[in-house]
Amino acid sequence: MKSLTANAVIQISKPANEVFEAIVDPAKMSNYFIKNATARLVANTTVQWSFPEFPDSFPVQVKTVKANEYISFNWSGGGDDQLVEITLNNTTNNSTIVKVIEHSMPVTEEGIQQMKQQTEGWANFLACLKAYLEYGINLRKGAFDFMKPAE
Repeated sequence: MKSLTANAVIQISKPANEVFEAIVDPAKMSNYFIKNATARLVANTTVQWSFPEFPDSFPVQVKTVKANEYISFNWSGGGDDQLVEITLNNTTNNSTIVKVIEHSMPVTEEGIQQMKQQTEGWANFLACLKAYLEYGINLRKGAFDFMKPAE
């Protein structure tokens, strides 16, 4: 049976070890993506991610972590048990190509909408990661305040 995946890719002008640390270290990730996390991304663990614009936290079930190369986890940010794979590839100019794939969504109208939303989300994640690592800017700050529930 066919399924849909969300995909996003970007080149970041930093070596893979710096990009990797910015993804697995919650103190760094809170500078561009999450509000906080309960722990570092380590294989075969579950951490909770909290976002500034949502009241709930999201479980992240970490599957595989290969330093400076690959991270995979299941999470409920897009749907129940969505597998996310993040691949890091060094380039010859000491940059890193970062690719995110989120599996899988059904080939239905709802699945198409979910794939679109998740692709937008991961493209935003990558743009925010690049801005943070290359320029020290938090693009996410205030960007999604309109999504916060009314108080």
